[in-house]
Formats: sequence, structure tokens, C-alpha cells
Amino acid sequence: MKKKAIPIIIAIALICVVAGVTFSKMIIDKYSYGTEWADYNEYFDIYDDTEVPVILQSERIEEKAKAIGSMVYFDTDTIKKYFTVRFYVDYNENLLLYTTPTQTVVNSIGESSYIESGETVSTDYPISVKEDDTLYIAVDYIKKFIPLEYKLFEEPKRMQVYTSWDEKQVAKIKADTQVRWRGGVKSEILTEVSEGDVVEILEPMDDWTKVKTDNCFIGYVPNSKLGSDEVGISQKPLDLAKEEEFSSLNRGKKINLTWHNIEYPQDGNGLMEACASVKSVNVISPTWFWVNDNAGNLNSVANADYVNVAHKMGMEVWALVSNFHSGTDVDTYELLSYTSKRTYLINSLVEQTLFYGADGINVDFEQVPSKAGESYIQFIRELALKCHENNLVLSVDNYVPSEYTAYYNRKEQGLFADYVIIMGYDEHYAGSEVGSVASMGWMKQGIEDTLKVVPAEKVINGVPFYTRVWMTEGANVTSEAVDMTVANNFLAKNGLTAQWDEETNQNYAETTIGNTKYQVWMEDADSIKVRLNVMNTFGIAGVASWKLGQETPEIWDLISAYMAN
Repeated sequence: MKKKAIPIIIAIALICVVAGVTFSKMIIDKYSYGTEWADYNEYFDIYDDTEVPVILQSERIEEKAKAIGSMVYFDTDTIKKYFTVRFYVDYNENLLLYTTPTQTVVNSIGESSYIESGETVSTDYPISVKEDDTLYIAVDYIKKFIPLEYKLFEEPKRMQVYTSWDEKQVAKIKADTQVRWRGGVKSEILTEVSEGDVVEILEPMDDWTKVKTDNCFIGYVPNSKLGSDEVGISQKPLDLAKEEEFSSLNRGKKINLTWHNIEYPQDGNGLMEACASVKSVNVISPTWFWVNDNAGNLNSVANADYVNVAHKMGMEVWALVSNFHSGTDVDTYELLSYTSKRTYLINSLVEQTLFYGADGINVDFEQVPSKAGESYIQFIRELALKCHENNLVLSVDNYVPSEYTAYYNRKEQGLFADYVIIMGYDEHYAGSEVGSVASMGWMKQGIEDTLKVVPAEKVINGVPFYTRVWMTEGANVTSEAVDMTVANNFLAKNGLTAQWDEETNQNYAETTIGNTKYQVWMEDADSIKVRLNVMNTFGIAGVASWKLGQETPEIWDLISAYMAN
């Protein structure tokens, strides 16, 4: 019996040993660190050997740079999204432009040189490369204009880019370890780090911490390998430390501008007659110039005597230029998308403004199509430089901000122009639904949204001197824009007494005559007074009014009080 039991005991023992070994191996396999390295092409989403993954600050962005020859390039969409909107591409004339606070640097697309301050600067790489419909700009050329620092790494080619240098959380590695793709001992290895290496802390977790290494990998290390957190400070390189300084002809006092709508040359006598009741106006903007064609030629009703008299009356003259006028048909995109046409228009406009002795230019370009947005802003940049060269104030008229007019880029206007004027009227207009020309909430929101991107000392809010009489007959809605006197006469003629409407902060009246319903939200002393009080709380640069001659005399007393406040 004993002899028969021995084999059984041995078998059981062997089974236990095998089971123990198997179990131990399972435990070891489960808790031991994996040794498989990550596929970098998969990790970086590389599908082309020219693609260069980008870590911007502490995050890998979706867009990639492009390796062309010995240089790395970014496409213009990526540049606009992450770096600067200041580059302008003129595909019509094959030019790449960048406007600094003092000059516009121009070079031809594809060339290995650029013109700066009248001199040719050569490079050992193409400044820009066009492939199909995409333009790429060399990173070394980009960093010439903006604070940008980068470092390239190989195998695979990748780059770290910094455009800001803020405090960050860092920690030292306590013992040699690996940075893994995902948190977990079995995750693929991205890179190795040694004791004493410093990593940036991105996201602490229970057992692992997401980090960024100096060699441009973002992954996870076990918390047991990390020392305590500390604050790290990245120093901006000295050659990038200088901030842009934009020149400004801001007057440093409240502006009271009124637009003078004229269709023919008026001399000083005409101005004095128009301003018989005016008080405290220090800027008058006559509608002197308008673009006549797609080549940039101007029509003018300017008059030098008008300027002389305005100066004697204590008023500066900011000549208005528009892109619309009866009898003309101007394609704003066609005009502004050519650098040569913009230059011709700017030179002509400045030359004529100086010839007639005016003090500034007021740009009133309306209904600019979205496709012309970048060209329009480039026009403003270039015009601002030319104006400042000649001691001319530049002001720009804008619609109340909305998502549909974001391409007017008020932020860039606020950098280059001296004043950004909000046309705080036409909330409701001919062809729209019935409503106020400018309700208080709408006007206030327009100021608030503009102040998000433009300094208060550059913001002027325009108020209307007109209102609309709305007529509704069945489904047919029409309106007529009338001045304050005509609106008052309408109420008196129909025996109406307007009542204060808290929602719009205007006096409102309505009546039905026959089959027609009439409605009017009044612009009068009451509405103007409330507007000016609200504007004063924002501390903006002043008030503008459209248009001279549509007001009643007491309006100027209210504006004078605002100017003195």
C-alpha cells in the first residue's frame, strides 16, 4: 500500500509545484512592468514623413507642422489659429505681407528673401511655400515677428513650441523609470527618464501622474517615482522679451463727433449754417470721399475753406471715406484683395486729406463681405501706418458687434487705429421686423462687446438723431426714417402722447389710421440723456452722432453736459 501511495503523493506534489509556479507567474505578469515600446507613428498620428507633430505649451495640438527641406513650416490656418492673424497673403499678386506697428514687410511667395525697410534680406530657406491651395510659412520667419520659441527632436521628428512663458508645476524623478503612453504597468513605453530629471506635472491621479518630458513626450509615470511638486518658471528668451508698441494719435480727451452728410462741396458758410445750434462738438466728419471703382479711384466733395472755418470754430475735421455711393458699384473684395490697389487707394486718400488740410480720416466701409474680411483689416493696418506718418488721426466705423461681423476684427482695429467707432443704430432698419432703431439693451451690449477687445480710451459710441415711423398694413411692413422734429410733428398731428418704455428706454407711441398701424420708438431728449448716462459709466472716449441736422436744439445741451462730466 505504501509503495502504491508514493507515486500519487509525488504527482500531487508536482501538480502543486506547477500550480504554484503558474500562479506566481500570473502574479508577476500582472504586476510587473511591461517592456513593449510604443509605435511612435501611432502615438503621434504620423501618416507622412513630412508631418511634424507639435506640442504647443503643454498640449499636443491636432494640427501638424510640415518639414520641407531643412526648415519646418506651418500652414496659414494653423498660424492664424495659434500664433497671429497678422500675416496677409495676396494670392492675386503672389505676395506675403506682415504689418508691424511701424511697417509692412513684403516678400514674394516662394522666394528665399524678403524686403525690410527698403533692403533685401536673404535666407537659406524659402520664406513661404505654396502647395496646391495651401501656403506654408517658415517657422523661423514667423518667429521674426512674434514671441515664439521652438525646439526640434528627431526619430520621429517632432517639435516643442512656446508662445508664452508662465509658471508651471514640475517635479524631479526620484528613480530611473519609463514614461508610458497610458497609466498602467503594461502600457507601452514612450521614453525613459533618469533620477534627477525634471518633468512637468499635467494631471495627478491616484497611482500615476500625467507628465510632459523635456524631449517632448506626454505620458504617465508612477507616483512612486516622483518627488514633491514645485513651481517652475520658464524665462522668456531675451530676444523675445520686447513688446509691440503701437503709435497713437489719441487726443486724450472726450470726443464729440458729428457726421455731416453732404453731397456737394460746401464752404465755411455752409458749415456755419449747419452748425448754428451745435455745442461742444470738437470733431466734424464730412462725407467727403467715396470709392468710385474697383481700381481705388476716389470721388470727392472736399473743400479747404470748410476746414479753415471748422478750425476757427474749434473743430477738427476727420474726412469720411465710404465704399458706397449712389451711382457707383464697388466690389470691396476686388478692390482690397490686391496690394497694389490698396496702396493706390491709401496714397490717394492721404494725399487729398492733407491737400485740403483735414486732421484725420474716418473709414465708413459697410457691408464688407466676409471673404473680404482679412483684406479689409490689412487695409486698416496699412492706412493707419500711412496716417500716422502724416500726423492724421484714423477712426473706423463699425456695426454693433455680432457673430456675423466678427471678421471686422475690432481687436486689430484697436491696435492700429486711433479710434473705433460703434454705429449704435439700425438695430431695426428698412426691411427688418418692426422695432427700435437702437434699444438701450442692444446699445449697451454693443459697447460691452467692443470693450472686450478695444481699450476704452479708443471707443466712441455713435447715437442716432433719427427714428423710424413704422407702418403695418396686413402682412406688409414699411418704415420711414425721420428726424426728431418730423417725429414730434407726427405725434402732434395724430394727437399722440408717447409713453416711456422701460425695455427700450425710449418714448413709444402707436395708433391705427384706417387699415394701417403706426408705431414709433422716439429718439428725443429723454432717450439721448439715458444713452449718455450709460456711456459715461463705461468711461469710453466719447460720442458720435448720425447725423448733423436731424437733432432738436436741446440735444446739444445734453451732450455738452456729458462732455463736461
